[in-house]
Amino acid sequence: MRGTVLYAPRDIRVEERTKPTIQAPTDAIIRISAACVCGSDLWPYRGIEPIEGPTPMGHEYVGVVEEIGSDVRNIKVGDFVVGSFMASDNTCPICQAGYQSRCVHVEYVGAGGAQAEYLRVPLADGTLVATPGQPDEDLIPSLLAASDVLGTGWFGAVAAEAGPGKTVAVVGDGAVGLLAVLAARQLGADRIIAMSRHEPRQKLACNFGATDIVEERGEAGVAKVKELTGGLGAHSVIEAVGTEESMMQAIRSTRPGGHVGYVGVAHGVELPGQELFYAEVHMLGGPAPVRRFLPELTGLIWNRAIDPGRVFDLELPLDQAAEGYKAMDERRAIKVLLRP
Repeated sequence: MRGTVLYAPRDIRVEERTKPTIQAPTDAIIRISAACVCGSDLWPYRGIEPIEGPTPMGHEYVGVVEEIGSDVRNIKVGDFVVGSFMASDNTCPICQAGYQSRCVHVEYVGAGGAQAEYLRVPLADGTLVATPGQPDEDLIPSLLAASDVLGTGWFGAVAAEAGPGKTVAVVGDGAVGLLAVLAARQLGADRIIAMSRHEPRQKLACNFGATDIVEERGEAGVAKVKELTGGLGAHSVIEAVGTEESMMQAIRSTRPGGHVGYVGVAHGVELPGQELFYAEVHMLGGPAPVRRFLPELTGLIWNRAIDPGRVFDLELPLDQAAEGYKAMDERRAIKVLLRP
């Protein structure tokens, strides 16, 4: 089968790889209908996150089940499925508390590389969610978004306790940040401040429900949020970048007693303990437990209540994956969809 492999910084190749097979009775093999490039894929692509040898890439996926292990009960061959980037049994105490991304038997689905024609999904019953039938073609991008960026943005909004009566600020205008805007709107937030200096992303943020745009960053961005909130700061702030600057911007934009949901994959982040102590803000984040939200999100998409697939502004065949990475690296694309 064809699959994407990272050999070194900015060296992405699509090459022949071994088609995955059932390795455990709880596995499923799916034929990928669509995959995509994630902002977190750019960390190793840029050389910021080291790799050890050629690495299969991709952890976002939708597709059709081709084979199941002998212990799989909830998923059947022929189902169209959406899955999380973390495989979970969905039965352990941590899963039952809603944190499937920290399941006691967690496995990283992306280890197999979802930017490919086929993918092995461990713990299929606890990881995959089947749609009611075969989706219309125009729903596939939105269902694909649910597998990570929508679920991650949604978790950020839930962790920040976005909801009625709240002012929400979103730090980061990538796909996760934009879909955090959508999530905050769906959760009933009164006001949503999107922090972005890129016009196409500002426009999409407004389409998703942003009421205000702040172009400033860092301390200037914090000051603008305070200005818009009577000097108090936002009730709920979603951090969707993963740098120290973005984390501090999020914390400082939050009013005392407010909530920060941080979902940007952290790189080089060190927080000043004394400032954090006196900020008196709640903080919750980490790898999103996407599986917790998948049934609700796929339902909203299936019923056409939301259209998160609009974050995909470039679609390419799998064989052109290298161009997709380059386009996102150069910020010529918000998010790239790949078709095997």
